[in-house]
Amino acid sequence: MGKSAVIYEFGINLQAETMLTAKEIATQIGGILNLPEAAVTITNAAKLEEGDANSLGFLSNPKYEQALYETNCGAVIVPKDFKPQHPISAVLIHHDNPYFAFCTILGKYFDPNKHRTGIESNHIHETAIVGNDVHIGATAYIEENVSIGNNTVIYPGAYIGRNVKVGSNCIIYPNVVVYADCIVGNHCIVQAGSVIGGDGFGFAPVNGKYVKIPQVGNVVLEDWVEIGSNCSIDRATMGSTVIKTGTKLDNLVQIAHNVEVGEHTVIAAQTGISGSTKVGGYSQFGGQVGVAGHLTIAPNTSVGGQAGITGNVTEENQKLTGTPATDVRTFLKSVANNRKLGTLMQELESLKRELESFKKS
Repeated sequence: MGKSAVIYEFGINLQAETMLTAKEIATQIGGILNLPEAAVTITNAAKLEEGDANSLGFLSNPKYEQALYETNCGAVIVPKDFKPQHPISAVLIHHDNPYFAFCTILGKYFDPNKHRTGIESNHIHETAIVGNDVHIGATAYIEENVSIGNNTVIYPGAYIGRNVKVGSNCIIYPNVVVYADCIVGNHCIVQAGSVIGGDGFGFAPVNGKYVKIPQVGNVVLEDWVEIGSNCSIDRATMGSTVIKTGTKLDNLVQIAHNVEVGEHTVIAAQTGISGSTKVGGYSQFGGQVGVAGHLTIAPNTSVGGQAGITGNVTEENQKLTGTPATDVRTFLKSVANNRKLGTLMQELESLKRELESFKKS
């Protein structure tokens, strides 16, 4: 094994703690080498089109197979049943899921945000409980009665409010705010600039004015949740706003008070979900989806970008789009009919003229 290396190639910065061989990679991911004794050293990861003799690449989409025959990568992870049609200079590592296997190696050896330890901040309350191998960056502010689990990283500028619980193996990036009483589970990631537990949008009209309703609940992020940059997840008026296990939010997502998002749901950028709506697990939301409040959305619902959901979705496994959202087939028929409106109006005007002429005659 060689020394730690920092690689600056192809416009990306990859950091490897060790020099790997193709054989070691195959062993770690449970892959099968086509040339078991090949002596290939890997120091960086790259696209097939951009790699060199020390690069690890991957092929999962058959559309890019031609790039495999032309690549300079030293080793490439390919599907388990892949059979090349032309000569290949790279060593092949066969795997059931090449993309996942590649990401596993990428995260373990080449992630620029590799785990770090050590307490740099001078703003940790004496009542806070900090686990083992935790990193708290300079200027991070940790309030009273906070608990932070083992191996968690909190970057500079983050604010962790009173009584917050952050689990183990989490990453809280710079300038994240976690308000009082919120709970962050294990293996969670909160990207820079997001706010967990800000006040829900609750106001009561009184004598022509709006009076603030105290928001005394919290936010609960269960395990393996990832929150993108600049998201806002509002605390509940009472009770909890809940993001369940394995759910992933893109950047710029708004989750209102008392919303419940089911497990392993993915929500793309600029989507907003209004208060007290419950989203079933394993659902998918495209970008800029708007969801009205106090709705129930069945599990396994797929919603296309810019759709507007204004009513309950009671049946599972629906694919919806448009505003108001409807099933994709009905929406496409509606779009096709709308395109015919100009011609239909012309035909209607022609018929009206013929009718007027007939009446006069």
